[in-house]
Order: sequence, then structure tokens, then C-alpha cells
Amino acid sequence: MDNILFLLSFVMLFLGGEFLVKSSVDIALKMRISTLVVGMTVVSFATSAPELFVGIKSALDGITDPRFYDITFGNVIGSNIANITLVLGLTAMVFQIKITKQTYLLNYPVMLFTSVLFGVILYFTEEISRVTGFVFVSILIAFVFILIKKSRKENTQLSEEERKEYQNSVKTPFYVSALYMIAGVFLLAFGSEFLVNGVGKIAESFNISERVISVSLVALGTSIPELATSLVAAFRKESNLAIGNLIGSNIFNVLAVLGITSIITPIQLNNSTIMNDYLWMMTSILLLGVLIYILSKKILTRIEGAFMFLFYIVFMYFLLVNCI
Repeated sequence: MDNILFLLSFVMLFLGGEFLVKSSVDIALKMRISTLVVGMTVVSFATSAPELFVGIKSALDGITDPRFYDITFGNVIGSNIANITLVLGLTAMVFQIKITKQTYLLNYPVMLFTSVLFGVILYFTEEISRVTGFVFVSILIAFVFILIKKSRKENTQLSEEERKEYQNSVKTPFYVSALYMIAGVFLLAFGSEFLVNGVGKIAESFNISERVISVSLVALGTSIPELATSLVAAFRKESNLAIGNLIGSNIFNVLAVLGITSIITPIQLNNSTIMNDYLWMMTSILLLGVLIYILSKKILTRIEGAFMFLFYIVFMYFLLVNCI
């Protein structure tokens, strides 16, 4: 039964990604909000739901267990590394991704800021307190508000391409698009749970530490929704949605997952090796910055995507070699 659910999870994740992309584009056009903003908000939150579920479940089930901290930090850090290098890398290899003005002027800087803030707090306090959690959530709410306000202001007029898409989207009732989105979220959530349970049992059979399981297999499992959604978006030539989903997901992972989880219970850094994983995460984010601002010329090419994917392979190699 477990093997059947494990295989079924891939089908659920693909269909969930398809439903989520379709509904997000329709809702974006109906509300005159760019697909980039929808990717940064609604889709990002939906695809970050598995990480949030893992964090909350760990908080509720393991408050007195030190392993809970390794699982929570490891899941967020590992997912962020996977999103930038594995998911974005594979997506760029499938379809070259256009970097919009909003991405390099607002979205990437916010992701960099939240990641640096996360590291500073870990280095100087070694915990995410409840107060810090409320600050994280407040920053997230402010960011989403700015995104929506900025998008509504800049998208009062639709482009010719969006106008054609809008004419097609209005034929679909809003409640139908909403049902597609809800179905997509449920498929992603349950598909991720089945996948995480499957890879978790495989990992446990090899007697690997909770930190390594969290940074590698659990993080990979909870990043599958981002991979499914971004690949579907790439095939549909919605590159704004693809990169918006990934950058937004990394922001949500830090501000929402760690923020909400720490409000339930403070998260302490009990494992010094987590900081090594954090440095890998920052390196991946800085690598993306080099590609966006220096090398890519506003387009992530297939070669650059392959280089990012190679970075993830190297990271996994050193992670697994060090745990043996």
C-alpha cells in the first residue's frame, strides 16, 4: 500500500501543479493582477504548504524533542536550496526563464534580505523566538500588501497578449477557477505527504540522522510541489509564474514556516552543522543573484539552469558523504 501511495504521489503532484497554474492565471487576469504577483503570493503559499505542515506538525508533536529543531530548520534550509538550484535549474533547462524588472528590483532583494535576516538571528541568538516569529509574519504581510498594491497600480491596462487571455478567462466562472485552485492545493498537500512518508521510511532504513533526512529527502519531498508547479508553468510558457513561485516560496519558507512555527513554540539551534547548511543556502541565493544581475541578461538560459542543477548535485554529494 505504501508503495502504491508513493507512486500515486507523483501523479497527484503533477495534476496539482496543473490545476494550480491554470486557476492562478485565470484569477490573475480576472483581478487585473500580474501572474508574477500571483506566483509570488497565492501559488507560493500553496506550494509552501508542505513545509508549513511539516513545521507545525513537528512543533505540535515534538516540542520537548530536540530533534524537532533539526527537522524544522533542515526542512526550510534544504527546501530553499532545492527551490533555487534543483527546481529553478531544471525548469530553466526545460524552458528559458525571462527575468522581469520586478524580479530583480523587488522580489529577489526581498528574498536576499529575509535570508540574511534569518542568518543574523541564528548567528547571534541561536533561536527563532515567538517575538521574532511575529516579526517574520508581519514582514510577510507587509510584503504581500506591497506586491498587490504595486501590481494593481501597474496593471490597470492589460497588454495585447493578456487581453486575449483575459477574454478566454472570463468565459470561466470565478467559482470554477477557485475550485481548480482548491483541488490543486489538496492534491499538492496530500501528494507531498505521501511522498514524504515514502522517502522517510526509505531514509530511516539506512539509519540517517534527522538533520540529513530533513535537509535532503524531506526538503526534496516538500519541494516537489514547487518543481511540479514550475515545470507545468514552464510548459505553459508562464515563466513569470515559474520564477515568482520559487522566489516567493523561499520568502514564505522563512517568514511563514519559521514565523508561524516559532509562534507555536520557539525554535532553537541545537545542531551547529545547521549553520553549514545555511551557508550552502546563502551560496545558492548569491549564485542566483550573479546570474540575474551579471550573467543572464534578463534570461536564465538552459546552460545556466544546468549549472544551478549541478550545484544541487554537489551539495547533496557533500551532505551525504559527511553523514557516512
